[in-house]
Amino acid sequence: MTRRGLIAPALAALVAACSPLGALNVLAPRDKGVRRVAQGVSYGEDPRQTFDVLAPTTPSVRPWPILVFFYGGGWDSGRRDLYAWAAHALAARGFVVAVPDYRVVPQVRFPAFIEDAADATATVGRLAETWGADPARLGVIGHSAGAHLALMIVLDRRYMAAAGAPNLIKAAAGLAGPYDFLPFDVPASVNAFGRAPDPTLTQPVTFARADAPPIWLGHGTADVVVHAEDTTILCDRMKAVGGRCEAKLYPGLSHEDLITTLSPLFRKKAPVLDDVTAFLLRELG
Repeated sequence: MTRRGLIAPALAALVAACSPLGALNVLAPRDKGVRRVAQGVSYGEDPRQTFDVLAPTTPSVRPWPILVFFYGGGWDSGRRDLYAWAAHALAARGFVVAVPDYRVVPQVRFPAFIEDAADATATVGRLAETWGADPARLGVIGHSAGAHLALMIVLDRRYMAAAGAPNLIKAAAGLAGPYDFLPFDVPASVNAFGRAPDPTLTQPVTFARADAPPIWLGHGTADVVVHAEDTTILCDRMKAVGGRCEAKLYPGLSHEDLITTLSPLFRKKAPVLDDVTAFLLRELG
């Protein structure tokens, strides 16, 4: 490999580490009592179709509930290794946690990244017992674009059915997610969804249904990236059709706050981790 070939990956790693999330991953303290039990597990043929798994180290009298955590990034960026701190936080509360990468724009457009989310979740369910987890108690959680992925595979039955696991997901949680964002008026949504023949089929709110798994949604009132009304609209729609949904708005929190408050460094800012894990533990048992 040439010197230039060696420098490029190192520079990319440095840039990632200098980003806010990368800095959290490198510099911030992490929750104890967690270990990585699998790395780079494939759920497809593409290099981005892989996931890591973290699990509690404390003994348990029965298998742990399991979560699939989808990170954000505007459907065009993100890497699972930048979110190990978030997975640690969830795993320390009593979950096995899988963190998948998924294909992003410009490599793919809608619905490929949602199909990846469903395929990753189905694979996690099939392998759950390998890591001491219970596939009958599987939930999904995501932040920002990752929350969109989580809610799409929960509400639109077609994705998990195509992945061969139509009834696998038992609960879902979204942090600062976009659920009702028509028309497409920012580059991220235009690039990801602008070619969709029917734009309404890209929106989680379109698929609100009474028989969906229970849903928890959190949002900051100071979010200027995805406005908090997305959360209230989807939760109100779910309740209107007879579904189960809980919404929590956090005064003064920004888009980034909804995920960074999972870190021990910022946890006193708001009880987001307490609230979402209490819901998931209650629903998953």
